[in-house]
Formats: sequence, structure tokens, C-alpha cells
Amino acid sequence: MNSPTATLLISCPDQKGLVAKIANFIYANGGNIIHADQHTDFSAGLFLMRIEWQLEGFNLPRDVIAPAFAAIAKPLQAVWQLHFSDTIPRIAIWVTKQDHCLLDLLWRIKSREFLADVPLVISNHNTLEAIAQQFGIEFCHLPITAENKNQQEARQLKLLRELKIDLVVLAKYMQVLTPEFINYFPNVINIHHSFLPAFAGANPYSRAYDRGVKIIGATAHYVTADLDEGPIIEQDVVRVSHRDTVTDLIRKGKDLERVVLARAVRVHLQNRVLVYGNRTVVFA
Repeated sequence: MNSPTATLLISCPDQKGLVAKIANFIYANGGNIIHADQHTDFSAGLFLMRIEWQLEGFNLPRDVIAPAFAAIAKPLQAVWQLHFSDTIPRIAIWVTKQDHCLLDLLWRIKSREFLADVPLVISNHNTLEAIAQQFGIEFCHLPITAENKNQQEARQLKLLRELKIDLVVLAKYMQVLTPEFINYFPNVINIHHSFLPAFAGANPYSRAYDRGVKIIGATAHYVTADLDEGPIIEQDVVRVSHRDTVTDLIRKGKDLERVVLARAVRVHLQNRVLVYGNRTVVFA
């Protein structure tokens, strides 16, 4: 669809008439709704909604939509976001030494599977610099030690501000971000295998093999100050058997990490993820 759209992501205390009030805001201003989805979390008492409409024929200019909807949202005690489909997000991909997730994301973006720009790759090693150069992307090597971590994070934040980065994707970046960093820049997606916490740390596949695991998995989530405990966006698993070697487990794990991370980035870029508390609603 070539016609640009606007999308509202909304959460508010559950109450009667919410769908009608939100839809009527769009209808009353000449909008044509093309997607609408909603969910009520009764345990939390929350109503959550994603609604998308065409901007063609909509009576309100873009810069007026937000203040106009704010007048409706305030009495509903709503938390909300407004996005436009023709705004191209800017992503920084962070890596260490493993290249499988980086290559997969760059290929998907180059083939226009994702609508995004990647102006920056950051790494604490220079192993993957040639890949960034191959795609014409700036590569920044920032080694991390216990002594320079705060200084390097300050440099990272400066780069994100200068390049107007909207999202950081940790594509197997093997460093822990500090709570201070997350406080300044909360839009971070991480990917890891789903052996945690049973096989955390080095050589998880070897230890999983020794235990004779029958499934392995991958999890993509938003990063919070609580290590690997942020709101989950996407997960998947694959079965393994006694015939699989450690090498087979690693290969299957990498395949899964590629796909799960790609799905998570895709739904984020499509503004289909609504975070509330430590949970997400991922709208179809």
C-alpha cells in the first residue's frame, strides 16, 4: 500500500465505549480505518489498542493529530503513541564477534523487507568491520573494559544522538548495558538463546548437549535494567535429538536467533508492539 497511514497505540484503564470514542475521532475527521485490533487485560484492568488509518482524505494535518487526540486521551487516562508509516526509522546495530544476526538483518533491510536505515554498526571488537564496510555503513569500534565502560557508553550515547537513532538492536552484542544507559535510551532490542538461566555464560550449547536437551530456543526482548528480563517480543523453539552434535545445536540455535530477531524487529518497526509493565501485546 503506497498511501501513507497513521497508527495509534493506546493503553488506558478499561471502561465502556473506548472503541467507539477512538474510532469516532478518526471517522469524524474523514479518516478511513484499515486495521484495528484490541485486547483487554482483565487482571491489570487495562484496555490496549492499535488502530491504523489512511492519511489521504484525513482532515487534520499531521502536526495537529497529536494535540487533537490528546484532548480525547487525557480524560481516558490513556498512554499513547502516534506513528506515521512513511517515517523511516534509523537503526544502530551492535555486535561483538558473531556475524549471523548482523548479516541477516542487513540483508533483510537491503532487500527492503524492513523499511529502515542503518547508518551505524557499533562493536566492542573490530572482527565484523568488513561486513559494515561491505554494506556502506559506518563502523565504530569501542572496546569495553571495566575501567572504561562508563566513558564508552557516553560515546555510544553521543553517536546515537548525533545520528538520530530510533532503535538499537543488540545482534549478539556480548556486553551488559548499564541501567544509566537504558534510562537515557530505552529503545533497545536484544536476542539470546533460551537456555537461560539454566545454561548462562560461556559454552551454553556444550552444556546443553551434555544434559541431553530436547528443545532449544531463542528469545527477543526489550532491554531493561533487569538483565535478560525485559518485555518479550518474540520467541520460538526447535527440537533436537540424540543424533545432534554440539555443532548441530549451534547451527540450529543460530538459525533460530536470526528468525526470532527478524520477527521482533519487524513488528517493532511496524508499530505493532505495545509494552505495559513487563509484558507486551504484539498485534497481528
